[in-house]
Amino acid sequence: MENLSLALDLIGTFVFALSGGVAGVKRRLDLFGILVLSFVAANSGGITRDLLIGAVPPAAFDDLRYLGTSIFAGLLTFFFSSLIVRLSNAVQVFDAAGLAFFAVAGASKALDHGMNPIMAVVLGMVTGIGGGMARDLLLTEIPTVLRAELYAVAALAAATVVVIGHLLQLPVAPVTIVALILCFGLRVLAIRYRWQLPVAKFAKPPDPRIADEGSDSSENS
Repeated sequence: MENLSLALDLIGTFVFALSGGVAGVKRRLDLFGILVLSFVAANSGGITRDLLIGAVPPAAFDDLRYLGTSIFAGLLTFFFSSLIVRLSNAVQVFDAAGLAFFAVAGASKALDHGMNPIMAVVLGMVTGIGGGMARDLLLTEIPTVLRAELYAVAALAAATVVVIGHLLQLPVAPVTIVALILCFGLRVLAIRYRWQLPVAKFAKPPDPRIADEGSDSSENS
């Protein structure tokens, strides 16, 4: 389980770093800005998870493979930006892949550290959405998780599959594959068909300036 969590973590780090790098390229950041954004997008979720489960120092600070993977993805994006950005919906595809890998890795690592099933599901979600939230906040955007189609829900679904598989003592590899496909598939289909949770209806109050203008014109007449 520990080796699986590490592998998923590093794969998730790479694809989330790509999403951060591509977002930085589109906002015309310089090389340093792209590398910073790649690291933040790739590691914020994992750092949050490690702090919450007491795995300190967080793996992103203790294991140079996380830093190296983030920098490599950032450099790859910087020097081959024209190729990567031309990919259809590159940021969203990389983000969906990172969400899947991190949600599964987060739940797996939480279980490995003895967390109860419910908290393992929550930490899987937190690990998945943390990097994207940090990336969007640095770019002064509303985080994707707060406005996009089935983002956190997809992470919750993947983490739930991992936890249920653990409770039923099912083989780890098939459960992991199903969880990854479920999360990635849900996110991509949600983007494609614009599936999203209900949004509260909001009736915009009338503009008082328009009312004042109306009353003034009636008085003048």
